[in-house]
Amino acid sequence: MSLRVSYSPNYYSLDDILATQERVPCKVALTIQKMGHLNPSVAERDLQPGTSLELPLWLVSELSQSRAPLVNPELPKIYREAYREILKADACAVDLHKFSLFFYELGSHIKRFDKKQDVHETLLHTFRTRFRQLMDLADNSMSDPTVQQTLDILERKLFNDAYKARMKLNTWLKDSNTTIEAANMVINHKKRKRMNIEDLL
Repeated sequence: MSLRVSYSPNYYSLDDILATQERVPCKVALTIQKMGHLNPSVAERDLQPGTSLELPLWLVSELSQSRAPLVNPELPKIYREAYREILKADACAVDLHKFSLFFYELGSHIKRFDKKQDVHETLLHTFRTRFRQLMDLADNSMSDPTVQQTLDILERKLFNDAYKARMKLNTWLKDSNTTIEAANMVINHKKRKRMNIEDLL
């Protein structure tokens, strides 16, 4: 069982646990008794409808799923229209690490709060746009090492895996004296194909 990767709700994923700790803005839909202390701006015993709060994502998900939801979740600012427009303009120029350390992981949870599916489209566009740059970085990591600091957790893992694979390939190409030969199965298949053609002629 892997503890590293998630990208769907996963009880055993450390990334999922950390991502769902992020605070999400929401508004209280019904009176919640004895929870007034969650809103330090007023000294009321109960949380009143219309109160704006920021709660951990895992809690907002639970409170907003019932038929009569206690809170109505809102999109965090990094997934709102202004930030989506920045990513559409040039996703490669954005310091995604400053947006959120778990930009894609958090977005995969947040997208269900977005009825228009704009968050979903933004996540796909951002990843596709930045993926080529990520692979270029893995091939030429010495050109600008500071660029790694602009990557979120998913991109850093992909970069590290690609970089290690590239280093292994370079080492093999440099040190290996073995010539690459076709497998016996391929050679035999070619012989059989040639014999079949000769039979037809």
